[in-house]
Amino acid sequence: MRTHIFAKLQRLDLRFYDQNPVGRLMTRITSDVETLNELFSSGVVAAFGDLFTLGFILSAMLYMDWRLALITFSVLPFVVLTAFLFRARLRTTYRDIRVQLARINAYLHERITGIVVIKLFSREEHDARRHAEINQDYLEAHLRSITYYALFFPVIELFTAIALALIIWRGGATLLEGAVTVGVLAAFIQYARRFFRPIQDLSEKYNLPQSAMASSERVLKLIDREIEIVDEPEPVSLDRPVRGEIEFRGVWFAYGKGAEEGADWDWILKDVSFRAAPGERLAIVGHTGAGKTTIIHLLMRFYQPQRGQILLDGQPIDRLRLDELRGHIGLVLQDVFLFSQDIAHNIRLGSQDIGEDRVRDAAERIGAAPFIERLEKGYDQELGERGAILSVGERQLVSFARALVFDPQVLVLDEATSSVDSELEGKIEEATNELMAGRTSMVIAHRLSTVLGADHIVVLHHGELCQQGTHAELLEHGGLYARLHELQFARTPAA
Repeated sequence: MRTHIFAKLQRLDLRFYDQNPVGRLMTRITSDVETLNELFSSGVVAAFGDLFTLGFILSAMLYMDWRLALITFSVLPFVVLTAFLFRARLRTTYRDIRVQLARINAYLHERITGIVVIKLFSREEHDARRHAEINQDYLEAHLRSITYYALFFPVIELFTAIALALIIWRGGATLLEGAVTVGVLAAFIQYARRFFRPIQDLSEKYNLPQSAMASSERVLKLIDREIEIVDEPEPVSLDRPVRGEIEFRGVWFAYGKGAEEGADWDWILKDVSFRAAPGERLAIVGHTGAGKTTIIHLLMRFYQPQRGQILLDGQPIDRLRLDELRGHIGLVLQDVFLFSQDIAHNIRLGSQDIGEDRVRDAAERIGAAPFIERLEKGYDQELGERGAILSVGERQLVSFARALVFDPQVLVLDEATSSVDSELEGKIEEATNELMAGRTSMVIAHRLSTVLGADHIVVLHHGELCQQGTHAELLEHGGLYARLHELQFARTPAA
């Protein structure tokens, strides 16, 4: 089940992760699954043993004296009714326990990941108090389940005592009438006690299936989650070799809910149309929040636009297989994520088709080889969580090598040189200029100095395409691009 859930998490779209914290998902794949495992490994096995014992004793009691047996069974409807009344309350309580546990895990994951920010602003005491509040909610949910269970078990004990009292009362009268012997009555009392022992055991285990039901609801909800972005039943393939032509046609996109769900669209992109010719270097600029990174997300099909089309080599990308589409695009983001494994693994991401020579060649061409070879184990050096042993600029270089080793036809850079110094930026630009030759490249940038040599520049403003052209044309026409250029390149007059 864990394998199935992990495979499902790998295929779910990014919109799902926008709505579900990592800690909550970790709870489902670990704690919730472990609860189900406990149900099947111990609860079900023990329950079958108790049911077998009940069946044997029931048959023996009916064989010995069916009238006394019916008296014993007369309390069973009350036992079933009690279990039914407690079931709904217990399941609700255990559902709350799973929710509170997920909150704790989500909070811990976020705070441990952001420990530098917490220490920087001295928020340790505040976060400790907040964690204590969440933990208290978790404790209270547990105490509610214990309270219900503490009431449930004595009620079962009461019905057991009532059944034994009825047997002694009716059996004593029958004994005086000479209908049964003392030995039969004594044996019947012993069987009655044995009969209710499995029932008591089942009542003790009653909390386990209720907890498992609460966990199963959460796990099955995740398994049944519909994947929004999938391959078409009959996808098309691009002609080889791939030319790398990119075109946006009237694209509208919003991250939030739409009007058909009772809310207005909060548009991030509004009727955006542009084209990048094969081998062309396209730059996208604009203020923060203009929609530049959203264009990358749509191109990679991390999200699906509500209106319009995006085409690669004339084919709508929603008709292409996801692995084929993303295999033709090399992406370097501003926020670099590296795995805790060695550098070579982080460059080729475990691909068996990429050998050591290609890994080293990509690192050399991008300028990462010098610092990698200075490490104690070179390309076999473990990086630690999120590449902790590397500087921000070095992590950026590794991500460049990762993108380039797969030899993509389209290269997308999202402010990829923002974390490196001028010397490293110069080396990266030399390497990328060589690699961009013959490839379509899309550069997202805040610093206009990185896009001056672009063949075509697209200017976004509040999600709308307000200008496009070459650097010289945009400066000549004035407008937003000219103002951005003036702000970034204006010199402070001498005193």
